[in-house]
Amino acid sequence: MKNREKVTIAQLILATMIPISSLIAVDAHRERPNFLFIIIDDLRPVLGAYGDAKAHTPNIDLLARQSVVFERAYAQQALCSPSRNSLLTSRRPDDIGLYDFSSHWAGVACNLTTLPKYLKNNGYVTSGFGKVFHPGVPMNKSCDHRDSWSEPPFYPSTEKYKDAPVCRQGNSTPDSNLICPVRVSEMPNATLPDLEILQAAKEFLNKQRREPFFLAVGFHKPHIPLKYPKKYLKFHPLKKFSLPRNYEWLENVSNVAYNPWTDLRRRSDVRKLGLNCPWEKIPEKFAIKIIQSYYAAVTYIDELIGKLLRKIDNLKIRGETIVILTSDHGWSLGEHAVWSKYSNFEVAVRVPLIISVPHLTHLWKDSTKFDFNNRTQRNVFNNHAEGQPVELLDIFPTVAELAGFPIPTCPEENTATPRFCTMGSSLIPLITASTKTKSRSVNRTAISQYPRPGVDPVCNPSSDKPRLRQISVMGYTIRTVQYRYTAWVNFSQVVKLPIWQSILAEELYDHYTDSSESSNLASIQVFQHIKYTLKLMLMEKLKQRLNGANNIS
Repeated sequence: MKNREKVTIAQLILATMIPISSLIAVDAHRERPNFLFIIIDDLRPVLGAYGDAKAHTPNIDLLARQSVVFERAYAQQALCSPSRNSLLTSRRPDDIGLYDFSSHWAGVACNLTTLPKYLKNNGYVTSGFGKVFHPGVPMNKSCDHRDSWSEPPFYPSTEKYKDAPVCRQGNSTPDSNLICPVRVSEMPNATLPDLEILQAAKEFLNKQRREPFFLAVGFHKPHIPLKYPKKYLKFHPLKKFSLPRNYEWLENVSNVAYNPWTDLRRRSDVRKLGLNCPWEKIPEKFAIKIIQSYYAAVTYIDELIGKLLRKIDNLKIRGETIVILTSDHGWSLGEHAVWSKYSNFEVAVRVPLIISVPHLTHLWKDSTKFDFNNRTQRNVFNNHAEGQPVELLDIFPTVAELAGFPIPTCPEENTATPRFCTMGSSLIPLITASTKTKSRSVNRTAISQYPRPGVDPVCNPSSDKPRLRQISVMGYTIRTVQYRYTAWVNFSQVVKLPIWQSILAEELYDHYTDSSESSNLASIQVFQHIKYTLKLMLMEKLKQRLNGANNIS
């Protein structure tokens, strides 16, 4: 974006007429804010703060009352590792060249500057707990350990039991199920990974007093298996759930858009259903239990987040700590008869994004009078931040500006590229506009993408998770305030670029009339001009692809 407005912390404070001493505690050793960055695995916006009446998330909702809530925030790819790579470097998946979690980051992107590395290089103590980068093969204990963190990141010891046969259905023998409410006392080491992560993060906070810090906490749930303390089911009786109205595949959508949810199929309880892959649907009764357990797992994580935020309150550092809460991507709960992520549909790429800047976004002092299920009150609170699509790419430049070290935007043309830049744009203009409850004239879009090994879905090897060498098709999708347009195109393995002359399938959804994306308008004559305009917007935006330029610091 040319001539992008720059707003520093000092300008932000002047604009809101708040003295600097009230935003950041007056301390000779502390001149910059702390950051608490919370990233939740596989979380779609099933939160009270997003108007979900079935949710029970009182702690995140309380945070939201002190924040700007971005209603339309989007991941760059609905898969854990490439989404996190993109978020943490502010570069699109095509620029990084990684689309799976079976490829090692160091061979491609370890020379990119990550968000924690950038803050570390500018005087911050940076520490990661749980799933921030994708663990395992993508990191291989290389640049994650060496460059980004002030100390080695914390991974819970019980994560090795993630798929252990500890799930019971009634009096049955424990198995490796998808649906897995448990008694914590009966688990290995009498704990769960997210409980370990919370405890380690709290211990870090106990030690931090004077240096500014960037604390990244990555909670695992509601990632499958849906393993959570059984007590959270009491908030979610089965009777309040039902299948989505569009629990069927769309007749006028290409099969390339379908994901066969193979990660669910390998779980013991799903295997016992004997479903034919890829098209046979999960039976209604079992499907509703999946939805119930997803919501229960979210309530479990909500309670842990509440404990983490109360720890910051108790240490009396809340007034100098900026809190950002988000997810790496969404999760389908039966929409289009699919589950999990692995697609370009709204439910797979839309994420919560909540940003709290002390003394700037704390607008609602009496939270007991605020009802997030009341659309009128939510509109007043979120104001114009809710209407604009934003991207996870935007988090890095936003944090950089809030820390006082803004970074340049990558050029739109593939010419002389600065050694360090962002493909996102700062959200500070939207935040300040929201706090002033007045409109800001912008025209933002969000782009996501997903690879496929071919047009027809297959289960082995999985169409959900193609390896780099298997990718032959890429789906690109652009989201505006009103529309989502998706183009599935042939993809060149040699240069890792789409072949726009070879569009295999298209989708167009009007979110003003079809928020569930149940009616593909791409082939309807009256929408051809809109489709063509959105395709040009998508292609123009993707010109920011840097053809191998590095983000070296």
